[in-house]
Amino acid sequence: MPFTQQSRQFLLSETQTDFAQCHASTLVALPEHNSVLVAFFAGTKEGSGDTAIWLSRSENGEWHPAQRIMAEPGLAHWNPVLHYQQGAVWLFYKVGPDVHTWTTRVAVSHDGGLSWSAPHSLINGDTQPRGPVKNKILVMSNGEWLAPGSTENDQHWDAFVDVSADCGQSWYKVDMPFEHQSPGQGADENTWQGLKDNALWECNLKQVFAWDGVIQPTLWESQTGNIHALLRSTRGKIYRTDSVDYGRSWCAAYATALPNNNSGIDVVRLSCGTLVLACNPIEGNWGRRYPIALLESQDNGATWSQPWALEHSKGEFSYPAIIAEGEVLHLTWTFNRTNIVYQTITHNK
Repeated sequence: MPFTQQSRQFLLSETQTDFAQCHASTLVALPEHNSVLVAFFAGTKEGSGDTAIWLSRSENGEWHPAQRIMAEPGLAHWNPVLHYQQGAVWLFYKVGPDVHTWTTRVAVSHDGGLSWSAPHSLINGDTQPRGPVKNKILVMSNGEWLAPGSTENDQHWDAFVDVSADCGQSWYKVDMPFEHQSPGQGADENTWQGLKDNALWECNLKQVFAWDGVIQPTLWESQTGNIHALLRSTRGKIYRTDSVDYGRSWCAAYATALPNNNSGIDVVRLSCGTLVLACNPIEGNWGRRYPIALLESQDNGATWSQPWALEHSKGEFSYPAIIAEGEVLHLTWTFNRTNIVYQTITHNK
């Protein structure tokens, strides 16, 4: 087996009553603190005005109770992304009534997530959702940051990257080319139950199945300046696009053989060159969100192993986040919108 399961735990206790639902986790490891930080949004439901950004923090393997760290009454908070570098932790997140109009805020911690600066707009005066949208920032071999972003309107989804050469002080946006088409068929017996349960911020199924495109890139660098992205799509497959110039230009996004259920994915490249992808290996627009699994590639994503399941049962196990420390993988994912799972796994060479 390519992986050996290590510790696994729920980050929220059974007595947690501060919110009904939680989703969209992100994580970073802080070696000098012997700590891991996990952030997520939580509230009554996705898009509710009481949603806020919450943080779970471990010390020496012991998790402290989750704390609300970013909140503004009446304003929905979404999709945090953590980034760690040189003693500082950046927290990016979205705010706004819906995904079509949300914007990006950022805050910084210099004490391992114990306290945070006042949040501010990522780019003053820009109403686009700049910066990372779900997945982690890639620090490229030239030292620049590459943030995977995307936009959504009532018809089209599109992906982009934001490049920063000054640790997030300024950003340069580059679109990922994609050819749109008319959307496919609507709901069927394999449709994600969450749509029927109104878990999504948009409850109109006709509108949900009218969207077409790609969002939420996840990035890696294979060789100097050669950057690659896998993307969530509405078309039943994971899409891919590639750059040979540190993300300054991209080829048109193309379908891979990897199935996608129009839900979040995340990939990490290990020091040995192996890629590890976390996803729901299910094909179909708004397909069911189980099982959740890992796949590996030894050839830069040309071919992939069979899925190695993390969750087998029926439910919603979605929006994985994955990082690596050597051959140790740290993962989180949504567990039925009521909890966040934290899992460590060893990759076997």
